[in-house]
Amino acid sequence: MRTHKAMLVFKKDWHEVRRNWQVILPIVVVPFMFSILLPVLIVLIPSLAAMPGSSLDGLETMIQNLPNHVQDELVGMTDQQVLVYIMSLYFFAPFFLIIPLMTSSVIASDSFAGEKERKTIEALLATPISDSELFLGKILVSFIPSMIVTVVSFSIYSTIVDLLSFAIFNGRLLLPNAVWIMLIFGLAPTVALASIGLTVMVSAKVKGFREAQQISAILLIPILALVFGQVTGAIIFGPVLVAALIGLFAIIDLFAFRIGVKLFKREEILSKLV
Repeated sequence: MRTHKAMLVFKKDWHEVRRNWQVILPIVVVPFMFSILLPVLIVLIPSLAAMPGSSLDGLETMIQNLPNHVQDELVGMTDQQVLVYIMSLYFFAPFFLIIPLMTSSVIASDSFAGEKERKTIEALLATPISDSELFLGKILVSFIPSMIVTVVSFSIYSTIVDLLSFAIFNGRLLLPNAVWIMLIFGLAPTVALASIGLTVMVSAKVKGFREAQQISAILLIPILALVFGQVTGAIIFGPVLVAALIGLFAIIDLFAFRIGVKLFKREEILSKLV
């Protein structure tokens, strides 16, 4: 496989993606909401911590399921501190998997289906490049921007949480910590790659961008299951769980790439364009 050929596909696709507001708008708005609005609401809305006897009612199950060392850290904290600590470090953790998943799937949906609509895919399929190089190029044009958005969102989120909670925790900085570093730089990339591989396969089969995007939304189900499990306290994003999920998604990535290359047939795609 010639990597420089795949990079040519990346450069060509990114030039088109960055001019498409249907792609750019959701990958900017949603991370903005997660990284800025949510921590501001949790830390600044007084009613979240000002209701005596009720501020922690919805978090009791999660607190009971936290690792012992985390529960030890909660000892001596006020209700407001516990609320901000749990919500900022644990409750919102799985939401940051939605960012790379959504960003990568939106761009990947446009990778083939969008080109069909723009009538530019015929020239691309006729170029002297292997299927694996073309497939890799399509993956890179989704993966690189999605990880940039994810890392930038995490940086903004960490900064805002630390700034707004600085006085509440008497100068203690909550983020980044080990679990979040594993989440952003380990789990998020593998989730993004799995989403991209599957979405590109879908995008190659359907006729348009919107159809591909709607079908790829199914990929949100397992991530939403993690969100629900975290909220209910059924699972907790600790180092062991995050490491296990990284391994699981890495296996999915490998199979998705291999199957995607095998299923990708230029003749079939060209025949559907006629």
